[in-house]
Amino acid sequence: MHRPVEGEIKTCTIKKTAAGEWDISLSCEVKTVPLEPKTEAIAVDVGLESFATFSNGKRIENPRFFKKGEKALAKVQRKLSKQEKGTKERRRTGKIVAKIHERIKNQRKDFCHKESKKIVDQHQYICVEDLDIKSMMEKSHFAKSIADASWNQFRQFLTYKAAEAGRKLGLVNPAYTSQTCSQCGHLEPKKITEREHQCSQCGYKAHRDFNAAQNILALGLDGLGIIPRSLRL
Repeated sequence: MHRPVEGEIKTCTIKKTAAGEWDISLSCEVKTVPLEPKTEAIAVDVGLESFATFSNGKRIENPRFFKKGEKALAKVQRKLSKQEKGTKERRRTGKIVAKIHERIKNQRKDFCHKESKKIVDQHQYICVEDLDIKSMMEKSHFAKSIADASWNQFRQFLTYKAAEAGRKLGLVNPAYTSQTCSQCGHLEPKKITEREHQCSQCGYKAHRDFNAAQNILALGLDGLGIIPRSLRL
């Protein structure tokens, strides 16, 4: 048990994982207590170079959990492919493969929980892009990297934590947030490989992701009906 049970237990789910371990999940009804209101606003631009770039200039490095464990996983999978089906050795090796996948999954989950909690604890208004991650993975050769970055899980955790804490979450159409200059609004087309934004109209220079985060902040606050100048950004 990783933490004490809170509230009234409603359901109990017991399952056996592919790694051969038993997992028990309790669903409880609890009273949520909103956090003390804040005045700060933040926008988050998720990416692959950095996991997230914020509108205040801070960044979260991409942990790349799958990439770090890929070498060990490939080694065990090669061993599994050579073993005869139905044997004890193959079943044992299969469990090792499953445990590696489970460890990577848990690392991503823990990371997303911790980072989303930090954001919710410190900010009243949180703005993010409303990304269609499934479609992005279907159309991109970066599908494995996108899955490893766990954007969807991060978004889910951020959404429910914000709701529980009484924070406001603003969803922004992702179209042209990287292409538009956050200072003058000029559309400055750039290839995905171009990491720097340099506006040909006003001369503003910034990292591509930081410029996008600034646009996400303005659009998100506008959608929430908030006047940016009244906030501590």
